[in-house]
Amino acid sequence: LKILLQKLKEAFIGKYEESPLFYACAPGRVNLIGEHIDYCGYAVLPMAIEQNILAAVSVNNSQTIQLANTNPKYKDFSVSASELTIDRENPQWHYYFLCGVKGVQDQLSLSSLPGIRCLVDGTIPASSGLSSSSALVCCAGLVTMESNQKAISKILLAETCAKCERYIGTEGGGMDQSISFLAEEGTAKLIEFNPLRATDVKLPDGAVFVIANSCVEMNKAASSHFNIRVVECRIATKILAKTRGLEWSGLQKLGVLQIELGLSLDKMLDVVEKVFHPEPYSREEICKLLEITTEQLCNNILSANTQHVTHFKLYQRARHVYSEAARVLQFKAVCDSSPDGAVLQLGNLMNQSHASCRDLYECSCLELDQLVDICLQAGAVGSRLTGAGWGGCTVSMVPIERIDSFLRTVKEKYYMPDARRAALVKHSLFVTRPGGGAAIFTEE
Repeated sequence: LKILLQKLKEAFIGKYEESPLFYACAPGRVNLIGEHIDYCGYAVLPMAIEQNILAAVSVNNSQTIQLANTNPKYKDFSVSASELTIDRENPQWHYYFLCGVKGVQDQLSLSSLPGIRCLVDGTIPASSGLSSSSALVCCAGLVTMESNQKAISKILLAETCAKCERYIGTEGGGMDQSISFLAEEGTAKLIEFNPLRATDVKLPDGAVFVIANSCVEMNKAASSHFNIRVVECRIATKILAKTRGLEWSGLQKLGVLQIELGLSLDKMLDVVEKVFHPEPYSREEICKLLEITTEQLCNNILSANTQHVTHFKLYQRARHVYSEAARVLQFKAVCDSSPDGAVLQLGNLMNQSHASCRDLYECSCLELDQLVDICLQAGAVGSRLTGAGWGGCTVSMVPIERIDSFLRTVKEKYYMPDARRAALVKHSLFVTRPGGGAAIFTEE
């Protein structure tokens, strides 16, 4: 970090001809298990990684926000602090930063913002499923808090940054922002929502986690895959609630529905089996079941970028969510009691999670499935996609004694046969340990 900071400081001075006043950093994360369930209200189990987003900042009274990035791929941007607008149609890097600024401004009811000059550097590969975009939002939230000389609790910052990423059109559930703020070195976290809280999860000795990037990029805000899943879960919630005689119009999340019905996750899976057919549901069928018009479906249930969708796989999505929520709790229970064979049990849960993401939630892709297979052949006890999917990274649990041969084999079989991947392998395949959370610091 010291070396990165020194380099960033020199670049900042070179660009703005003054020294930064302070620095902010926010880590990326890897989710070990619990995919696509945070926005359904369920607990997830991520850890922060060493890769982060780092910003150097100076404050002035120009009321202009000037942003630059050390990566020439990302263009400079400047905007009047009184005219912040975020273009959903065009999810550029600087709009993620403005999400964080606007979120904290709204949270603190700040009528005006000072001017800032900011140079951003990042070691999290973009669109890789390791939360580079959320780390940027969190970093911007911290920058805004500090440049206005305010103090907000980590929990409130996490909740604020989770909400404000919706300005760019991503209806996420809050895992990424929560772990970025609440992470602690040396431990993974069980993150629970409503109210937001984080519990340490001690990972077993004897194995390490390895991240492998498929080198297929996936930008959540630029595509509708992600929000279609959110909407499918929302529709499934409403139909299940209606068939059970509940007032369904206010219910949005499968997790809240479970609480309302007072049933176990196993029992919820039985209800899903009884109520839904495996074939996709058309708009007409959904409207008939809910006794609503197409117009009500479009206005009240579908989101802006899912208006074009005609068929919805409700059975598969609900089955994934309830079974994945159960796997998270089993994973934590194994970590807490660390029985003999814990590593194998955890690996098994990761493998079940990947199968569910692939077959029921359909958020994998050919390359991720191929990479998971190679990781298992190379000696991992468990391997799965991590993050939203449709590209990005896998996370594998590897017994320590197999780590060298594992890395060698994966490099040989997945990366080296392809020139583009081979060029990226240095930053695409690495052992990761639970890192610390977001922070503000000065030179001292």
